[in-house]
Amino acid sequence: MAELHVTSPSNPRLRGVIALRRRRIREQQGLTVVDGYEELSLALDAGVVPHSVLHCPELMLAPSRQGGLVQRARDLGVTTIRLSRPAFERVAYREGPDGFLAVVPVAGVGLDDLELPADPLVLVCEGVEKPGNLGAVLRTADAAGVSAVVAADPATDWGNPNVVRSSKGTVFSVPVASATTEEVLGWLRRNGIRLGWLRRNGIRLLATTPGAETVHTAVDYRGAVALAVGTEKEGLSPRALEASERRVRIPMVGRVNSLNAATAAAVVVYEAVRQRSG
Repeated sequence: MAELHVTSPSNPRLRGVIALRRRRIREQQGLTVVDGYEELSLALDAGVVPHSVLHCPELMLAPSRQGGLVQRARDLGVTTIRLSRPAFERVAYREGPDGFLAVVPVAGVGLDDLELPADPLVLVCEGVEKPGNLGAVLRTADAAGVSAVVAADPATDWGNPNVVRSSKGTVFSVPVASATTEEVLGWLRRNGIRLGWLRRNGIRLLATTPGAETVHTAVDYRGAVALAVGTEKEGLSPRALEASERRVRIPMVGRVNSLNAATAAAVVVYEAVRQRSG
């Protein structure tokens, strides 16, 4: 397959890529963009097959080495398009692009399609608004070996280019799903996290909230656990708190009374990792 060359920033081929900046278009087409060499490398490592890869050697930091990523995509049968610098800067999502951009399927599956191990560590993020926070949560989840991240009543989508970028591409390496809070709770029940008999099934749903009496280090995270975090401003919804078996707080001695979702998730997840690995 011959590689395409585009030099004009107004080329019609670029309009469809630019349109993916809008959530409505992403949801209609099930596509998003990955902007950056590292992010695209991780996506390919995770098994993602792009619809197309756009590249600009003029913008690459190390063309002789990084150019291999383009060939790697071509070996998968992916259409590659070489752009001039003005054309690439027109289509790039972020400032200071490094010469790599790909159109890929949006990450995420249905709740019932998530495959969990016997003793999963699941992270439920309710109402998270900022793509940067959701991306940071994913980086923590990837590093800590979290089984899945579920967005409940999310204000952003997994395909948001800022989620992809801030996650450094880990949105493709961590199993993710999104649904309403009620749907998530129903899914938890179907997977054995049933309200009222959590302990009998060995699966516990733990909620982080500043008003809890129990410090997050004082509970047992071993076995099958689901951790729920909310937004910095609103926290978890009353429905999510009601559904939890235990509520925990992160000790704070300063003037602020809460951490953002990404920081809170990291603190509690790594306490879980410490216990589960020991």
